[in-house]
Amino acid sequence: MSKSRSSPPQTEFVEECPTCDAHTPHEVSIEIRTESRKRENAQFSREPYRVSRCTRCGVDRAQRMNDA
Repeated sequence: MSKSRSSPPQTEFVEECPTCDAHTPHEVSIEIRTESRKRENAQFSREPYRVSRCTRCGVDRAQRMNDA
């Protein structure tokens, strides 16, 4: 029986960057962000966001995952 190796998750993808006007490498991550500014509702207003940063120009873009 052989064991399968799990590879580390890929965090860099080539995507279109509107600032560079080209396809460039981007670092991609998922963040949980709190959307409510009210302290008592903050625990109920967390949403996942896909965050990508262009490694050429450094511009960040975030997209709410529930809106994807």
